[in-house]
Amino acid sequence: MKTAQDRAIMSRYDFRKPGVKVVYAFMVLCIILISLSMLYPFANTFMNSLKSTEEFFAFPAPFFPSHWLWGNYKESLDYLNIALHFKNTVLIFAGNTFISLTFLGLAAFSLAHLRVPAKKWITLYFMSTLLIPANSYLIPNFLNLKGLGLLNSFWAFWLPAGANAFYLLLLKNFFDGIHKELFESARIDGASEFRSFLSIAVPLSAPILVTLVLLGFSTTWNDFYWSSLVMQEDKLPLAAAIYTKIIYPGSTINWNVRFAILSMTLLPPLIVFLFFQRYIISGLSLGAVKG
Repeated sequence: MKTAQDRAIMSRYDFRKPGVKVVYAFMVLCIILISLSMLYPFANTFMNSLKSTEEFFAFPAPFFPSHWLWGNYKESLDYLNIALHFKNTVLIFAGNTFISLTFLGLAAFSLAHLRVPAKKWITLYFMSTLLIPANSYLIPNFLNLKGLGLLNSFWAFWLPAGANAFYLLLLKNFFDGIHKELFESARIDGASEFRSFLSIAVPLSAPILVTLVLLGFSTTWNDFYWSSLVMQEDKLPLAAAIYTKIIYPGSTINWNVRFAILSMTLLPPLIVFLFFQRYIISGLSLGAVKG
């Protein structure tokens, strides 16, 4: 016998109606078309990476290569030190994750469960910063880091990561949902506020923490503009290195080799989000602003 959770929104009786069948078929068709439109760029990039130069510039260009030239991938390694720039990306991501979750987690916990003077105004202040376009404070951030002597160092990424208002508000809204009685019981047992944060708030906040880690990975992996401003060639993350050495106008590298490099760099984020997408959806819904 089916339970309430097993039952669909529409029953078999609903599907007997012609109008329901038409609407349902239209919805399925829309989902298929949207899926194909999202998968096409990935498939096209991969297929272009296996073509010869003649096939790439042929008109009309064939979607499938006549001969699968896997040597394009081997040739691409001569133009870009993928291992070095991948290591830089991992170091930036690890530092961003540690600093943002540590400092923003403590700040969010304080605003949610501690007696902070004027904490409503502090929260409103952080919310108001989300209305400021990100491009408007690129130059002030650059000048501040230059004055501190932190250009061409990973601190140029790590320090700004500790002031992410979006992460702070997500964490605060999640912490607001944790019952205060848990922390009051911990205080009665003699636990400090920091111990309550580590022993109660952090374990219960695993969904939102995983979500922020994945969002941080996406941001770090795709960032190239800020990286090209504050870092030199040997410390560039992968996306910035690809832009400056491979995609930048004036590059003489064959286009099929460029697509081979792009195909290799597409795999890690694709794998991560395929396996962890449910954590992103659940984390954002749990950390959403409550009405």
